[in-house]
Amino acid sequence: MAPVRILIADDHPLVRSGLRALLAAAEDMEVVGEAATGEEAVTLAASMQLEVIVMDLRMPGINGIEATRRIVQRGRGAASDQGRE
Repeated sequence: MAPVRILIADDHPLVRSGLRALLAAAEDMEVVGEAATGEEAVTLAASMQLEVIVMDLRMPGINGIEATRRIVQRGRGAASDQGRE
């Protein structure tokens, strides 16, 4: 079985590093990207095949709630486009 692909989004490098180390211990999980801002999380999520995003709620720029809203909205658009093919 393929590992669960994870994106970590947090503005604190130490938190991202700790989460990466914790998740690396699990054989069925793979951290495939890290984002330091909400904007970066939205961009990375659009360009990667992900199953999970670990999102900090308080980040500079757009916060984690707004970033999640944008990611979900883009995902719905992509799903709608795929259904039309």
